Order: sequence, then structure tokens, then C-alpha cells
Amino acid sequence: MTDVRPAVRVDGLGEAGVLDALFHSDQGGHEQVVLCQDRASGLKAVIAIHSTTLGPALGGTRFHAYADEARPEEAALRDALNLARGMSYKNAMAGLEHGGGKAVIIGDPDLIKTEELLLAYGRFVAALGGRYVTACDVGTYVADMDVVARECRWTTGRSPERGGAGDSSVLTAFGVFQGMRASAAHRWGSPDLTGRTVGVAGVGKVGHLLVDLLVEAGARVVVTDVRDEAVRRVLSAHPGTAVAASTNELIATPGLDIYAPCALGGALDDTTVPLLTAGVVCGAANNQLDHPGVEKDLADRGILYAPDYVVNSGGVIQVADELHGFDFARAKEKAALIYDTTLEIFARAEAEGVPPAVAADRIAEHRMAQVGTR
Repeated sequence: MTDVRPAVRVDGLGEAGVLDALFHSDQGGHEQVVLCQDRASGLKAVIAIHSTTLGPALGGTRFHAYADEARPEEAALRDALNLARGMSYKNAMAGLEHGGGKAVIIGDPDLIKTEELLLAYGRFVAALGGRYVTACDVGTYVADMDVVARECRWTTGRSPERGGAGDSSVLTAFGVFQGMRASAAHRWGSPDLTGRTVGVAGVGKVGHLLVDLLVEAGARVVVTDVRDEAVRRVLSAHPGTAVAASTNELIATPGLDIYAPCALGGALDDTTVPLLTAGVVCGAANNQLDHPGVEKDLADRGILYAPDYVVNSGGVIQVADELHGFDFARAKEKAALIYDTTLEIFARAEAEGVPPAVAADRIAEHRMAQVGTR
């Protein structure tokens, strides 16, 4: 059983080439990677299937421009590979009969997203014959999945009117909230978040719903987001919410109890970890650990890290339930188990003397290995 970190980035694609990364890198091992292009609609996409050991790969479709990268296409490929691997671990820890996959559509969704492009993307997913089941992610929404589903029956996250589960952000936020409660119970002896100060970086689809739950639970909330309109939406709903000008300002807030990264990955790195004032990190973003060793840096500083792919699995639990005739109460009941799973990880980490991220990996790998040897 290998000790593969799902959050480790597959770097060097430009220098070594994608074949070296996939076939020779310790972080490779993906079953299938599909590069998609439809010139008529402008579609450029990557579909990465990491594993189908537990069942068909399940993971969302990210729509992102990678405009700040020197090589956007290679950055998108790295992202798809990392996210697909993370989905294998996430689905295993969530107890789902699904492997891990992820897709990335390259480009600014505000500029190039069209019905024709989404239909073309749906045809590429359909061509995989059910090996990959798609859903929403950053930059894609329920209405988009309704369009994709016109060409591909292996599409989840559709609207209730089209037989779907609707916005999976609802149970993603709920699951992160359960992870926070478990973290509080382990760190402070009680899951009660009343009076705790929680910093939420990124108040988009998931983050603003998480703020709703935190305010309802009696927590004090500080938010930040690169988009002013996202912050304004939170302030409109919760006028008492404090605002930090930047993520660096947020993580250095005196008296912060919990830090919740809820934007893009790589939020925890050599620059941010030394600045953290919070005793707990628990958020919705995928691949929060920028590189191997960050989990140890957090542990060395006495910061309790709730593994991202465990606590943010409520969304994938929701869309997986859609494949069996969606029942929100049933999906929410399963997402509530994230609380118990998070406590199990903390207990194993203490027993084995390893960071929680390593303990979570070992549990997930054990499940995949058991199924793989049947």
C-alpha cells in the first residue's frame, strides 16, 4: 500500500512531458487522461480519470482560464491530474462506490461559455461510456449541467426539474460545518461553535452557505474574497460580519479560532502557515496543502488540520445520491457522518503519531486496496 499524497502537485509537465509525469512519476498512475478540443465551439478541456477501483470515476467539471499561468493548458492539465487523484481519496473516505475523476474546461467562463461549448463537452464525456460521471465545480453551475446532460446521461448536479439534486454546494457547506464541529470537539472538548471566531477565505458557492451555518451556530465570522460582489452578498445577509482586506490579513487576525480556506487550492504553503493565528484549519477548498511537508509544518505549530477531501465531501455525496434517485434527507444523513469520520481520523493520527492528513490517506488507501484485491 503506497503512501500517496492526493494533494501533491504533478509539476514539471513542460520539462519532462506529460507521459513521464503519468507513467514514471510517483504521483502519476492515472488510468486515463483525455484531451478534448472542439474548434467550432472553442472547447479545450482535460478529463482525468485517476481510478475506477471502487466504481466509475466521479468528479466535477472546473471551468477556469489559468490566465496568471505562463502555460495555461499545462496548468489546467496539472490541476485536472491533482483534482482527479484527490477525488479518488475523497470518494473512498465518503464510503462511495466511485473512483476519482475530474475535468477542466480551459478559458474564462464569463467570456467563452456557450451552449454549443457545453454540448460539445457533453459529447466527450459521453464517449467515455460511463467511466467518468461529471458534476459541477468552480465555474460551472446547475444550469450548465442541464445542458451537458442533453448529450451525456452520465451527468449529475442537474436541476430538480431535470431529475437532479440541484446545487451540491448545499451539502458541501454542511459537510465542512460538520468537520468544524468535529475539529472543535477534538481541540476544545466541545463541538459547540458559539463564540468561536472563524475566518472564511472565499465566499462563493460554498463559502457563503458556510457563513450562513456559522452565524446560525453563534460563531463570529470574518470573511475575505477577491470579488467585492461576493463580500457584499454576505454583508447583505449578515451585516455584522467582519471583512478582511486580503487572505494574508485574514489568516493573521488576532484571536482567530478556525481558518476555512474555501477558494482555490494551494492555500496552505510556506508563506501562509507561519502567519496563521488559528488553532484549526477546516475548509472547503480542494488540495489545500501546497506541497508535501505542509501537513507536518501545521502539526509542528500545533495547528489541527481537518483533511480537505474528507470535510468537503458533502457535495460528492449529494451528486452520487442523484444516480440512485435523489433523496435529500438520505444524502444529508450520509453527509452528517463526516463528523464521525473526522473524529476517527484525528484519533488514528494521535494513535499512530502522524498528521491527520497522513492518517486520512492511510484509511482511504486501505479501502481502495481491499476492493482492488477482491
